[in-house]
Amino acid sequence: MKQRNYYFDNAKFILIFFVVFGHLLRTFIEDNEIIYTIYKVIYTFHMPAFILVSGFFARGFNEKGYIAKIAKKLILPYLIFQLIYSVYYFYLYDKSHLTVDPLNPHWSLWFLISLFFWNIMLIGFSRLTPGIGLSISLLLGLGVGYLDWVSNYLSLSRTFVFFPMFLLGYHLTKDHVKKVTKPGFRILALVSFLIVFVGFTLYPTIDYKWLLGSKPYSAMDSAAGTGMLIRLGLYGLSTVMVFSFLAFVPKGQYFFTKLGKHTLYVYLLHGFFVRTFRESDAASYFQDPETLLFLAGIALALTLVLSSGFITAIAQPIIELKLSRFIKVKYRTAALYKLFRKKMLSN
Repeated sequence: MKQRNYYFDNAKFILIFFVVFGHLLRTFIEDNEIIYTIYKVIYTFHMPAFILVSGFFARGFNEKGYIAKIAKKLILPYLIFQLIYSVYYFYLYDKSHLTVDPLNPHWSLWFLISLFFWNIMLIGFSRLTPGIGLSISLLLGLGVGYLDWVSNYLSLSRTFVFFPMFLLGYHLTKDHVKKVTKPGFRILALVSFLIVFVGFTLYPTIDYKWLLGSKPYSAMDSAAGTGMLIRLGLYGLSTVMVFSFLAFVPKGQYFFTKLGKHTLYVYLLHGFFVRTFRESDAASYFQDPETLLFLAGIALALTLVLSSGFITAIAQPIIELKLSRFIKVKYRTAALYKLFRKKMLSN
């Protein structure tokens, strides 16, 4: 792996950590104002940054068979995990009957179906100039809030609301990224994080659901004009926070760098642990001020484990519909077993 790729692998690993951390924090936002504030700060940038990075690497839409390729990569895992999560929720929440609805994505699965749509939309939007394309995408993101029937169904709301960030990532260049990581910009980025944290602290009534982009304005109990202005303001806020985050991403190679390639595994698998945690008695033990540190540690450990070679090898047949990692681990395990057996016999 060339060094210039370390930056984005680092960014993806750190972002998936924040995804897991944010989902763990969700359990406690009603009971702790500091946690609620940090939760909202995280949500201003973690998924928008993920979406922007996804757009940055969306370059193959003109290739032959591209739609079939991304359908296999995104839609098939979506359908598989939609079924798996349906069964999981059936037992977790002790439901009276099993419901499987492929058109209403469970929890975090919205990202897969939205990412598929963003890639399709890019075929048309890539032919427009950046200014015109981004302007139209912003109008769509603002306008969709007026349609009460657009919500979680097929992840349509999030698809249109977050598409401007995906398109912005597509138009970014490596030179833009280099400018963001300069020391001078990092000072501004730090100030931005502090201002946003203080702002959410002073105005705790700001509803975090605005940051999810999943509901129309009417569902947020907001007047049509006010809702549009709030969403427009959040576009600006998220853009500033995304680039502020990118300013602090390290460029070197670290122990977690290569794990940044496996963020999809963490994204799809961590929900089983987080949902179980929320429904268990374990959550009641995290009521002290140290809760943040404990949850951050759990989130990091979970991110490391779920992106490890062993877990990705086991889950690859379901997530990527491939066996390459599984076969590799199988041969390595067999080789280690033979070596161990040989040593035991020699003794």
